[in-house]
Parts: sequence; C-alpha cells; structure tokens
Amino acid sequence: MQQTIAKDTEQMDGIVRQYLTFMLVDKTYGLDILNIKEIIEYGEVTEVPMTPDFIAGVINLRGSVVPVIDLIQRFTNQPMQVTKRTSIVILEVEDDDLKIEFGVTVDKVNQVLDINTAEIEPAPTLGNQINASFISGMAKIQDKLLIILNIEKVMTIDELSMVGSIQQTLE
Repeated sequence: MQQTIAKDTEQMDGIVRQYLTFMLVDKTYGLDILNIKEIIEYGEVTEVPMTPDFIAGVINLRGSVVPVIDLIQRFTNQPMQVTKRTSIVILEVEDDDLKIEFGVTVDKVNQVLDINTAEIEPAPTLGNQINASFISGMAKIQDKLLIILNIEKVMTIDELSMVGSIQQTLE
C-alpha cells in the first residue's frame, strides 16, 4: 500500500505541459508548445541553392525570411508530398545567445494535448549505432505512442547555425 500511495503522489507532482501533436508519414509526433511561435498553411517555399536536402527553402513571413526544414526528408531521406493539410510550424530555439527562427513542415497538425510530465517515459535506448537524442520522451495517448521531439536535437549545432546564417544572409 505504501508504494501505491508514493506512486500516485509522484504522478500528481508531475507538471502538466502542453504539446502540439502532428502527423509525419502516418506517425504521431509532439512538440512542446513553448518553442512554437505559430502554425501557418503551407505556401510558396523558395528553394535556396547549395543547401542540404532537408532544407526545403525559405518563406517570407511578414517581411522576415524564415528557413523551412522538411522533417520527413530529415527523418526518412524521402521528400515530403504536399497536400491540402500540409502545414509549417514556426519555431524559435536559442543557440547560445542567438535566437533562431525556422519552420518545419508537417503532414497534418492534430491538436494540443495536456500531458503530465510524470506520464512521459524517457527516450528509448536504441544502441550505439542509432542516434535517438532528438526524442525527448514517449507518452502513451489513447493506446498509441506519441514521440515527443526535442527540436534542438533534430539538427546538429552546426546545422542549426547554418539555418541561422541562411536567415541572416537573406534578410
């Protein structure tokens, strides 16, 4: 009985955070809403020559040049198929003392969920050959696993810096 009470107290002590859920190639992912600035409809993305394949290009967002990352390309090496539900999630991350704004393409935005941090399992260990650092955790939602992304780890520091320099160069 003592263990059950401690477990319930521990779960109640968890912090409830909000996560935007979205689809990429029939898999559900989540992002902490603290990094999200806005969600926009997929529009005209201008390709930038000599950039990695996972950089779809840039968009003009109210006068600012914002690089756009193709998450499907990043995860699977296959280009995204644009549909009427395709969206761009605009994110802001901090790299040292530099704020980097960029968009990520998603197949479909689902909803914002409140998830108790006590219910989030740590990222799985997949061995030395597979890098799973971009997964901040896994949550079970309605008998399905939600992969919660650590957006700062989806790209390396060098790649984040490159995205930041694309934005600064084109502004």
